[in-house]
Amino acid sequence: MTAKEAELAAARVRVKTRILSIVGAGDARDGQGAAEIARFDEALTHPSFANEFSAADNQRLEFLGDAVLGLCVSELLARTHPDADEGALTRMRSALVNAEALARWARAEGIGSALALGKGARSGSEREQTNVLADAVEALVASVYESYGLEGARKLVEHVVRDPMQEAAQLGSRDPKSLLQEQVQARGLAAPTYRVKGMRGPQHDPTFEIEVMIGEDVLGVGEGRSKRVAERAAALAALAARRGEEGGERTVSGEHAAVAGPKPVSDPAEAAPSPPDSAEPRDPRRTGGAR
Repeated sequence: MTAKEAELAAARVRVKTRILSIVGAGDARDGQGAAEIARFDEALTHPSFANEFSAADNQRLEFLGDAVLGLCVSELLARTHPDADEGALTRMRSALVNAEALARWARAEGIGSALALGKGARSGSEREQTNVLADAVEALVASVYESYGLEGARKLVEHVVRDPMQEAAQLGSRDPKSLLQEQVQARGLAAPTYRVKGMRGPQHDPTFEIEVMIGEDVLGVGEGRSKRVAERAAALAALAARRGEEGGERTVSGEHAAVAGPKPVSDPAEAAPSPPDSAEPRDPRRTGGAR
């Protein structure tokens, strides 16, 4: 076994142990009585590796896991938000199962180091790409489902979405950009505009920092892994400031929204109106730069 293979094996043992601790030992056992997860290695095999070594990749498991994930999250939201209407539940589910949310959990758990990648992919940045990590999470959900049934999958999914669920009430609220625009225009002011203040992180997975302004006054600042998410976070920060809820940084859908007092814009010409969001699509994984 090479050093690279040893590193991969150790990472997979760590990830498997972690998942087993989440779902419990259950009844799934290997021939020697140890807790096991069926098709675990397959769930962590990228197509680039499968193509080079004629192995099964995780795409079929990802297909199944996508459905299981959606069911488990829908159940969870219906149980924890009995008074929410269908539209709010759909928006909450969209925020909880999109690729960005799944990849965030994968990074926290170190899933990338357990992925088997082809030679070309290993030399690139695929191991930390949002879509690659999200596919692996869905494949792991499917492998747990096959070994531990729906109850085991529920436990894993609840852990995956645990942090975003803490913001579920905000996720299900009305679109903050539209709400801010209504409030501002009701006072006879110009429509809010949004501009990119900065960008950090790797080119394939950047984090945007966006300001929302009226004229030259900055009302709020938000961050997100897409401009759309960052704009929504900035609008939420501005709404919070208008409600007098100043007090530093706020977290919205896993991204950051900071309340900002008025300050001059260095180059007002850079500010450009952002078109209102269209209606939320019903397929949450394929939108907002999710996949």
